[in-house]
This record gives sequence, structure tokens and C-alpha cells, in this order.
Amino acid sequence: MSALVIGHMNPDTDSIISAIAAADLYSKRGLDVTPAAQGAPTPETEFVLKKFGLTAPQVVADVAGKNLYLVDYSDIAQAPKGMDSACVLGIADHHKLGDVTTSAPLEAWIWPVGCTCTVLKNMFDFYGVEISKGIAGGMLCAILSDTVIFKSPTCTPADKKAVEELAKIAGVSDVMALGMEMFKVKSAVEGTSMKDLVFRDYKDFDMGGNKVGIGQLEVVDLSILEPVKAGLQAEIARVKGEGRHSVFLLLTDIMKEGSEMLIVSDDPSVVEKAFGVKAEGASVWLPGVMSRKKQVVPNFEKAFK
Repeated sequence: MSALVIGHMNPDTDSIISAIAAADLYSKRGLDVTPAAQGAPTPETEFVLKKFGLTAPQVVADVAGKNLYLVDYSDIAQAPKGMDSACVLGIADHHKLGDVTTSAPLEAWIWPVGCTCTVLKNMFDFYGVEISKGIAGGMLCAILSDTVIFKSPTCTPADKKAVEELAKIAGVSDVMALGMEMFKVKSAVEGTSMKDLVFRDYKDFDMGGNKVGIGQLEVVDLSILEPVKAGLQAEIARVKGEGRHSVFLLLTDIMKEGSEMLIVSDDPSVVEKAFGVKAEGASVWLPGVMSRKKQVVPNFEKAFK
């Protein structure tokens, strides 16, 4: 029985590398699986794939009737077309349990850690399966990316332990230098369309019956985004016009450890309800806010109730 291993929409480095790593793990356990993705790799992910000699997964837009292993999500809103007739055999994730349901028992590893690749590292260990040098390097980078080089509040001791062990396998002596190299690639915006920037790391959520989009751009210095900020604001307004109540775009400065949030909403007061800060104009500075998953989505979910 063949199956696809697939991550969420607008895939980030964790989503792509998790699909590759999980497919490798499942294959070594004797299962017939193929890694897949719901889109092309971002510049950061391209950098990681090239650095460690990995191949980007095939892009799959429709999974109707297919067997699936999900990585890095379990929300229907993040799933591909045809999910209603697909069969989910397993989930490996580090987000809250979503609304994907199954007709049969499944193998689920959902841990409160900073990255799905941390969960997968423990799965490799649990099943006694060796991790190749290239995949270890990719997993290491995914953890550094998702935890913002350990600065994110989502980072746990398990993430740091996984990085330490994966670095040895991958032959990486300076993980912090590798992390900064990745984020410099991630910070590059020149020549990229506003749409691609907004959707580089973007997710839609159902909040109290409202469709709410939240994107995030992580850079080493917010001044990099200053020339494109007006364009980003116009683009999220366009995205909101497609039938959303609100669209928020986090511009995260990883060195200052905070985010400027661009806002387009039918009810901007939800920002004050969520963060206790009144939005003057079309943006607000949120000191210490680095994680969409832990610091932004839960706050908005409460505000929309």
C-alpha cells in the first residue's frame, strides 16, 4: 500500500524537511512512501536542500483517494484538495491537534516542542533507525529555523538536544553560524513579489467562524523590509478581499526579538483584545513576540470568541 508524506500549505523548511525525513524513516521501516509538498521550497529551504544534497519533494495539489502521512500540521485548513476522501495513516507534528479525522486508528506523534523535526529525531531513535548525514543536516536546519536559532518561546530542551545530536551526525561544528547563514538567506527580499513574500510563511485559520490569515517574515533586521512595507500592506489588503475577516503579517526581527504586525481587519479592536496594545494605524509593535504558533494564534483565538 503506497502513501504520500505531506506537509502543510505554503511549506516552510520544517514542512519540507519533515516530509523527506519521515518518508526516509517510514521507508526504512518497510513502508512504501514518497515525500510530497504543497508547493515549491522557499529560498531558505532551497539553501538547506542544496547544502545537504537533498532533493525537493514532488509537488502534489490533490490527494483524493490517496493514503497519507501528515507532517507539521493536522488542520483541514492547511490540507490539500481532496482531503475528504484521503486516508490518513499517521501524523507527526508539533502544533495543537487540529480537526483532521480518521476512520481507523493511526500512528500519531504530536509533541509540544519547537519543530516537527525534533519529533522525528525521537521517532528515528525510538525505532532504532539510522539518520543519514544529509537528512540530519536538513533536520538540524529545520529546528534552527522553527525555533529562530533557539530564541523562540516554543524552543524546548528537546529541540536543543536534537540539534546537538543531529549536528554530530551532519558534521556541523558551529550551529549558530549555520543558523545565521540561513536567516540571511531568509531575509533576502530583493526581486521577490509581494505575493510571494506574504505567502512565504502564511496560514489561514478558522477563528470563531471567521477566516483569518496570519503570515510571518523573519529577518535579521527590520530595516531590510522598510522598502517593501507599503507593498506588503497593499498585498495583505488584497488577500483579505478574497473573503477573509482579517489578515495579519508579522515582520519578525530575530535580533531585536520582537515583531511589527501589519493589520487589515474588519475589526481592528481584536488586536487590542489579543495583545493589550491599541493599533494606531495599520501596524503595531509587539515586543518579545516571535512565535505565531505560541504567542499569536492562541491570543487571537481568545479575542475572536
